[in-house]
Amino acid sequence: MNTTFTTLFYLKGERRDKNGKAGLYLRITVDGKRSTISLHRKIDPEKWDSRLNKLLGKSPEAEEINSLMTNIRHKINQIQNRLIDKGEPFSAEDIKILYLGKKEKPKMLVEVFDAHNIQMEKLIDIEFALGTFKRYHTTRNHIQEFIEKEYLKDDIPIRDVNLKFIKGFEYFLKETKGCNHNSSLKYVNNFKKIIRMAVGNEWITKDPFYNYKIKFKTVEREFLSKEELKTLAEREIKWERLSVVRDMFVFCCYTGLAYVDIQKLTPDNIVRDIDGNLSILAKRTKTKTKLVIPLLAPAVAVLNNYADHPKVLNGDCVLPVLSNQKSNAYLKEIALICGIQKNLTTHLARHTFATTVTLTNGVPLETVGKLLGHKNLRTTQHYAKIIDRKVSEDMKILSLKLAK
Repeated sequence: MNTTFTTLFYLKGERRDKNGKAGLYLRITVDGKRSTISLHRKIDPEKWDSRLNKLLGKSPEAEEINSLMTNIRHKINQIQNRLIDKGEPFSAEDIKILYLGKKEKPKMLVEVFDAHNIQMEKLIDIEFALGTFKRYHTTRNHIQEFIEKEYLKDDIPIRDVNLKFIKGFEYFLKETKGCNHNSSLKYVNNFKKIIRMAVGNEWITKDPFYNYKIKFKTVEREFLSKEELKTLAEREIKWERLSVVRDMFVFCCYTGLAYVDIQKLTPDNIVRDIDGNLSILAKRTKTKTKLVIPLLAPAVAVLNNYADHPKVLNGDCVLPVLSNQKSNAYLKEIALICGIQKNLTTHLARHTFATTVTLTNGVPLETVGKLLGHKNLRTTQHYAKIIDRKVSEDMKILSLKLAK
């Protein structure tokens, strides 16, 4: 049940007309949430008493305005009393709608999320990547599951979303869905965009995320050492399905390409510079940044191995890449064959390029950032911190050896 209810007439002083008059408004507040109504009246700020909440003097204008405000406040109080008698929760926006005689259906959270996702789907490969759309689709499903579990409903008005809802959703993701901290906050961050959209459209008057801080935990990214990369690249693998994935992984280790980018790579993206050296000329799917990556000898060797493959000859690709799901599954088998204890994924190859192949060999941070297609150097600096830690660990080992 609602606990607080106030009404306040006020002037919007920053929006004065050419005669210096300001608009008169009524603010309704229920449990700290506000809704405003314009009285469509212009008032001289010099004649307004904000403490008494009235127009000063006994002029016809003052009497008319003050009488109008008294009648409006009386009607608002009557509406509030009727809502209390019903025994159902209500908001300031509900009172406003009833006063204005509107019967419009409130914006519903899942419906708004669906409308957003329909628009996003139409912009795949234009403004958004497929993976981004899938994450928003998953977030929407998590939101509906949370509403069904917590509120026993299919949907709720978007204006009912508050800080308690947001924190409850975060807990639901961690406790019920089994998401880790960072994954949970990524879903919450996607949800935040929907709420900000609702604020921008004035479907809600206050941003419930105002006092909610999203703090991701730092995750140390794994990468292959020089020795592990050498073992992986040179190990004889008899099964073609595994050797294809291994070669794709090695190619990514020496180019820094993400899976989605190598999947889209065609012979047209392989060009020669003025010196006759091969380079990749493409655009990164995630950030749309231009990529110019000179091909190192191990990467060229991989390309040459597949030069006669039917798909390559047709110009469909430069490597016969399998699906990301199959590639990650086969990489687990490859790790066992090579005796590598790390969790091999297609993206770990990108981390290996940033650390073992480039930064460890003295390639400047700015250059590595450009090769990876990073928009912000701070993203690349995380790899530099990994290298610093590796140097520290190696020096500790050396120190112990010298001490002996």
